[in-house]
Amino acid sequence: MSASWRHSFPAEELEVFERAGFGRSEGLGRRPALLVIDVQYRTVGEEPLPVLDSIERFYPTSCGEHGWAAVPQIERLIAAAREAGTPVVYPHVAPKVAADAGRSAGKIPGLMQVTGRGYEFVEEVAPQQGDLLVPKRHPSAFFGTALTSYLVDLEVDTVVLTGCTTSGCVRATAVDAYAYNFHCAVVEDAVYDRSPTSHDRNLFEIDAKYGDVMSADSVAEYLVGTGRPTAVAR
Repeated sequence: MSASWRHSFPAEELEVFERAGFGRSEGLGRRPALLVIDVQYRTVGEEPLPVLDSIERFYPTSCGEHGWAAVPQIERLIAAAREAGTPVVYPHVAPKVAADAGRSAGKIPGLMQVTGRGYEFVEEVAPQQGDLLVPKRHPSAFFGTALTSYLVDLEVDTVVLTGCTTSGCVRATAVDAYAYNFHCAVVEDAVYDRSPTSHDRNLFEIDAKYGDVMSADSVAEYLVGTGRPTAVAR
């Protein structure tokens, strides 16, 4: 593990993980799908603003400027995936109403305050005809959705995760991808969170246990070269 998010951890803690054998790069498979998770206006606001300003002006769930910083990288990866004929899948939060709020209404009441445009996809990375839309009501893109069925039908062996939040839906999806034995890449500069601290710590945890955290440069090269050797440098 050599990325900048490692610097959030004391050297002795890094040594514990390294000596225990965590964080080895497994490499990726030959049949990827690109997942664009929850890149809706409710997670970035309607224009780039600092997080607190975006929350006040737009949506309580906004990650503000952190989200907007990731959008160009997500856009770039979508273009690479489409060029390669790689499936592009959009797991997204479906509008919530009182009848299906579940634990969200009590635990995260801000989720229940999002309406209208907040649920629309960010224009720069919006789905096109032929992309798969997967509405979800829980953090993981796998839980209670048809995602696994789609991936099996497409003979996918690798999921590449972009979107948000690093500590929430991205991490939950990475854990479930690991449980289903998919290879998993999380693109460090194409995922985002409202908290940089939480972002860094969850990238560390994902890379240690559940998938390979990689740069957009490496993943774009991998997507364009789908079908070539599977090990990809970070």
